[in-house]
Amino acid sequence: MSRDKNSFIASECPGAEGKLFIAHIDDMLRLSEKTCAARFSAFLSEAEAVLAEKYLRYCGHSNYLLYGGYCGAQRVVLGVFPGFSEPEPNEFPIAAVRFYGRAVGGLTHRDYLGSLMALGITRSSVGDIICSEEEAFAMLLPAAADMALGIEKIGRAGVKTELADTSGLERNDSFAEISGTVASLRLDSVLGTALRLSREKACRLIRSGSVSVNHAVTESVSEILSEGDVLSVRGFGRFILDTVGGRTSKDRLHITVKKYL
Repeated sequence: MSRDKNSFIASECPGAEGKLFIAHIDDMLRLSEKTCAARFSAFLSEAEAVLAEKYLRYCGHSNYLLYGGYCGAQRVVLGVFPGFSEPEPNEFPIAAVRFYGRAVGGLTHRDYLGSLMALGITRSSVGDIICSEEEAFAMLLPAAADMALGIEKIGRAGVKTELADTSGLERNDSFAEISGTVASLRLDSVLGTALRLSREKACRLIRSGSVSVNHAVTESVSEILSEGDVLSVRGFGRFILDTVGGRTSKDRLHITVKKYL
């Protein structure tokens, strides 16, 4: 490991798991340069994607792409490309499997993921799963997609499968809206409003390492948030600071927070 890499790991991802992850990104960079070909990771969590992008920028490597099979995916694959090659989504080793049939309306994300895991498919081989009343789409690495195409039942529901085109596919998240006023856009103030907790309890959550902002854990109660910031709170779920409005007569800010359902 280089001295610079050690400095990055020490500040951004201390611990054995962080070292292994950064070492994997380094291996991808070296192999891409050596073979003059693109290299791809498995599916990354949102936190891993943030860390990977931060490290690539730290290294000065700009020829990469994070892509999850469709525009706006949460779980993505990292592709690093040689200097002469333009990153292209169609080069990524991602296949979309469509599940459909009369009984799919009662199935949830957990049902689909559980069936995939029961086949021995690892979590890192599975990207986003988008469910609706009529169908569901699972983003998968190719080997996992081959296995998923053999699924005929999820729980007691009979399903059919096929490879699908993801052009035009969009997320269909559902939200509950929470409105309130805050003294400032400090993390502790916004979190207290989102969770309907006192500021003191919100501070305790943050300092315990239970809160992530834009997929990175923070223990700073005074971090200033902006519209669009995503908060993940262990045991409470995920939220997005949707809008920041005008001030009240008592000089407090109107905010709207959306909770992912």
